[in-house]
This record gives sequence, structure tokens and C-alpha cells, in this order.
Amino acid sequence: MMKALETPEEKRARRLAKKEAKEKKRREKMGWSEEYMGYTNADNPFGDNNLLGTFKWQKALDKKGIGHLGEKDLKERNKLIQEENRRELQKVKQLRLEREREKAMRETELEMLQREKEAEHFKTWAEQEDNFHLHQAKLRSKIRIRDGRAKPIDLLAKYISAEDDDLAVEMHEPYTFLNGLTVTDMDDLLEDIKVYMELEQGKNVDFWRDMTTITEDEISKLRKLEASGKGPGDRREGINTAVSTDVQSVFKGKTYSQLQALHLNIESKIKSGGSNLDIGYWESLLQQVRVYMARARLRERHQDVLRQKLFKLKQEQGVESEPLFPIIKEEPTTFNEPHETEGMGPSTSTAENQQEGGEDNNDQKEGNKEEAEAVLTEEDLIQQSQAEYDSGRYSPVLLTSTEMPLDTHTITPEEDLHRLQLARRQLQVTGDASESAEDAFVRRAREGMGNDEAQFSVEFPVTGKMYLWADKYRPRKPRFFNRVHTGFEWNKYNQTHYDFDNPPPKIVQGYKFNIFYPDLIDKRSTPQYYLEPCPDNKDFGILRFHAGPPYEDIAFKIVNREWEYSHRHGFRCQFANGIFQLWFHFKRYRYRR
Repeated sequence: MMKALETPEEKRARRLAKKEAKEKKRREKMGWSEEYMGYTNADNPFGDNNLLGTFKWQKALDKKGIGHLGEKDLKERNKLIQEENRRELQKVKQLRLEREREKAMRETELEMLQREKEAEHFKTWAEQEDNFHLHQAKLRSKIRIRDGRAKPIDLLAKYISAEDDDLAVEMHEPYTFLNGLTVTDMDDLLEDIKVYMELEQGKNVDFWRDMTTITEDEISKLRKLEASGKGPGDRREGINTAVSTDVQSVFKGKTYSQLQALHLNIESKIKSGGSNLDIGYWESLLQQVRVYMARARLRERHQDVLRQKLFKLKQEQGVESEPLFPIIKEEPTTFNEPHETEGMGPSTSTAENQQEGGEDNNDQKEGNKEEAEAVLTEEDLIQQSQAEYDSGRYSPVLLTSTEMPLDTHTITPEEDLHRLQLARRQLQVTGDASESAEDAFVRRAREGMGNDEAQFSVEFPVTGKMYLWADKYRPRKPRFFNRVHTGFEWNKYNQTHYDFDNPPPKIVQGYKFNIFYPDLIDKRSTPQYYLEPCPDNKDFGILRFHAGPPYEDIAFKIVNREWEYSHRHGFRCQFANGIFQLWFHFKRYRYRR
């Protein structure tokens, strides 16, 4: 209605306003600021009559060869270019999103790998912690054994660790350590066994289970003895006292395989059941079989360890290997199961038990024929060891000089006789021959030796050395007692990456050489040392000591670093009382800004 009634001037004004609004919207879309919005072709500070028109760079168009195109063709061309640019931008945006997605996936994978590494590190740390606690437990056991206040778990831990040692031999079965213990001691032993089973993580688990079974049986026996005679409140045991002796005589001396067959027979009898079967009796019998099985397994394991160690000793001594432990004890071929007597309860009878026992007798006889094995006692081992000793089979093997290690100190019979005569004269004069000159040397060289020092006795062979005095004096190697000092170097890197709970690797910080020259021909000549480069590794050097007749040169391979020659830092180079001492530490370089 407004359009129909408006005048031509109003219509023209309305159209101009609409056009200006459209132009303003286009300028805003093009990025024009508010300052330039009111400019027109006639009113603008630039004096441009075509300000609102589209700029056309004619020279550029001519250079491109499209200057002849009309405005419509240029618009179409620009539209195609813009469309191509838009597609290119879309591709670039898609590639950027793809890169961001791949980066996120890589970060996720790296995070998962880091978590796996941390989990592995934590697992390793947990294993190291368990190994540390196990080492500390064994160390505490050794200290208690050394001080004469050993607990039962200490003796068991020493026994099980002796199996891995080629030289240590335990002659007693492990369950003999329970003799004389009280109920409280055995309860403590059970808790200690649980700790060892947890720390060893499955190692020697059969040994600890058998010891647990035997210990629990000993505890129950002691508690029965304590509770005996207290009236009708006592718990009824499955086996009568009169039958207990027969049961023990039957089980005693059986091998593990025989007891295992008997265990299976009793289990099958309990599972089959029956109206006249006394379950309490057979369950108590089954429990005792388990205890005897544990004892038999420990005894057989003990004998196997003794066989292996005796075989190794024979090999080392060059004794011809004969059948190990030829002493054989035959097992009885008959087995009579214990029967229940009066007082066992109304549900059983002697005749029925005899019939059941007779059935098991046939099975057990067959098992004895198949599973007959040798059972050795401690007395048999002692007798056989004594017989081997009397026959002279423990004589040492004669070795030649080429078969001995480089650091072996050998003496002639004449020198040994000379030392014996000196010791006898010392005993006649002082009445005390407890400490020889060499013992005094070792004692003096050990003085002040701390936990951060260790004995260093690896020689470097000195080859091609000829001595002019060799035809007059017999060349020999001097005795020595060397110490190497190790420790941590807390530089900037180690302070950043390590701490006192997780220390850095130890490095060599110095040496202490003590060379024993008691029989020098020229007492006025002072021994000398020479530091020579190592031919195969520049990080090490050869420290050679030269003293004169009758001693050969002796050399050691050490770390090649700069020495600290200040006496304030522990340097010592002296020869007194027949002992040449060379003590030194390496220089420490500190970082300074």
C-alpha cells in the first residue's frame, strides 16, 4: 500500500537508501572500516570519481594477456580462481587436521610406551627391592649364626643356600633343626618361612612347603602333649594310642614314591566311603602320611645334594668316579596297615579293618617291588666318608708350575724348613710363635681398611724380563696386599640423575699397594715403581715395581688417571721394615663457572 501511494521522489529515495544499505553490507564484507563507510564517488578525500567502482588493473591484465576480456568474462574468471583457491584451502585444512590427528595418535602411543616403560621400571624396582630384602634377611641370618644366637630360620636359610655353593656341605637333614624347639619358636618359624617364600618368589617352594608341613605337625604334637590329662574336653584323635606305634613303624623308612602310593590308596578309600568306614581314623592316617612324605622328600633331596657334591670333589681331585653311595638298605616287602582297636568308636570293628588292610597289603607289595630305592642314614654317610679317608683318596693332586695361577706363591722345601727353624727359634726366645713375619705384614696392610675398599690381587704378567743375578739367586715373586678404593662421584650430572637411594655406579678413586720385601740382598736399595702405558687400552696403565735381587718385578693393571701427590690427600710412598707402600688417590676435577 505504501509503494502504491508513494510519489516518484519518495520511490527514488527509497531505492537509493536500499542501494546504499546493500553497498554498505558489501563494504563490511570486504573489510572496510567505519571510517570509510560514508565515502562516495563525489565525496571522498582522495578525489577519486570511481572510488565505489571495482578496481581494474589494466596493465596487469595486459601483461597476463587477458586485457581484451570484458568485465563479465573477468568476473567469471575471478570466480573460477576463487573457487580453486577455496578448494585448495579446503585441502590444506584437511591436511592440517590429518597432521593434528596423527600427532595426537603419536602422542598417545608415546604416552602408552612411557607407561609401559614406567611399569617395567617399577617391576624391576620391585624385584630389586625384594632381592634387597632377601639379601638383608640372609645377612641378618649370617650375623646371628656368627654371634651364636641363630634362630631356626637362619639354619634353614643357611642349609638351602649351601646347596648352591660347591664347597659348603650340610651333613644333617633340615628337619633335625626342629629338635628341642617350643611351640612359640615353631610359630615364629612358620611366620619366617612365609616371609622367605614371599621374598624368594617361587624359588625352593617345595622345600619350604615340606618344612611348613613338618613344623605344623610338630606344633600339633606339642600341643597334644600340653593338653593331655585335662579331662573329657580333649579332642578325640583319629588313631588310638595303641595303634600309633604300629603306624610309625610302618611309615618309617619308606621312600617318597612308596609313601605317595600309600597316600593315593588312602585317598581312594576315603572317597569310596562305606557304612563301616571310620573317616576320622583314615583322615588322621592321611595327615600322618603327608608328614612322612615331606620328611622323605627332604631326606632324598639331602642325599642327592650330597651325591652331587661328592662327585664334584672326586672330579676336582682326579679320583676315578665309582658308584656313588654303594650302601643299600632293602625296604621290607610286606606292609600291614595299622588296625583300629577298642575305643575307636562304634562305627568300626577290628575284622573290618583287617579286611580293608588286607586289600591295601596287596597293592602296597606291588608298589614296593616297583619303587624299591636306597635309603641312607647319617651314620652310613659318616662310615663311608671315614672309609674313603682311610683309603687315601683325599690326597691332593700334584700340580706343575704351568698349571698354577699367576698369583700363586710357591716355596721350596728348603725355604719351608728355613721358616720352620725361624719359628722354632722365635718360640724358644719369646715363647710365642702365634704370628709370623708374613702374618704381621698382612695385619699391618689391612689396618684402616673400610667398607669402600676391596682387596686387589690381579697381577699383570711381566714377560721378556731377564735378570743378571738369576744364576746366583733364585728369582721369586714378592708377597703383596693391595687395596682399591672405590666410591661415588657426585658431579652435576650424577646429582641430577641419581640420589642416595638410587646411587650412580661406583668408580675407582685410588689404590694402596703394599709390597713385602723382607729378604732384599741390598738393604740400602729402595724399591722403585714405574708407570707405563697399557698397549691395548689407553684408559689403563701398567704399574711396575722393581726392587732388586732376589725379587722379580711385579706389575698391576690400574686405571690411567692423574694422581694426587699431596700428602694431605693421602699420598704415601715409603719403604720401611721391609714393606714398600705406595698409596695414592686420583685428582677430582670440579666444575667452576
